[in-house]
Amino acid sequence: MNAPSQKKENPLINIFMNVVIPTLILTKFSKPEYLGQNLGFIIAIAFPVAYGVYDLILRKKYNIFSIIGFVSVLLTGGIGLLKLDGSWIVVKETSIPLLMGIIVIVMERFGKSFVKKIFMEVLDLEKIEKAYDEKNMAVDLQQSWKWASYGMGLSFLLSAILNYVLAKVVLTGAPGSVEFNESLGKMTALSFPVITIPTMIMFMIIMYRFFKNVKDVTNLEPEDLIRH
Repeated sequence: MNAPSQKKENPLINIFMNVVIPTLILTKFSKPEYLGQNLGFIIAIAFPVAYGVYDLILRKKYNIFSIIGFVSVLLTGGIGLLKLDGSWIVVKETSIPLLMGIIVIVMERFGKSFVKKIFMEVLDLEKIEKAYDEKNMAVDLQQSWKWASYGMGLSFLLSAILNYVLAKVVLTGAPGSVEFNESLGKMTALSFPVITIPTMIMFMIIMYRFFKNVKDVTNLEPEDLIRH
């Protein structure tokens, strides 16, 4: 008997919990007449932290990237509450995606393709590998996984650069101040169009090139590769 399928993540809830609600709290409700600086910051940070823990428990998968994201949120909260210099936010925003990119590349160097691990959740890898074996092109498939992983690592590098620029331009005020909380909220809101969308575009290009390679070699269409 097959294990029950895991509940799929709702992207709308994801965006609201991690972007919309924290942004509203930081920009609108962290003023003294409402929640105040510290309480507003704590409540804003609580939403993505709670969502990250819930998501981790729901899927029962200890993914290293989920852990990095969770630590990232805690660092943001700690920097704000301890009123550390704002440059620490810049360092944190840059180092997290940079670290993720390094991990992706190191995993590939040790023969553990990050992109392959993502695709194995939705694609019939056995069907793909069998099709390549029949064409005596198994090495070509490994090269496709390799370059897809390097492309993903490059997308994280792009994210690190964009994070750095966004943090340097948007963040103002001393950590713990209303001005800082509001600017952090603006940075959170801008992170989706400025960072997430370019990264998603790069990922879509990676997927397109991979599927094109598979079709060129095996004549299999993308819909033929989906796990049923």
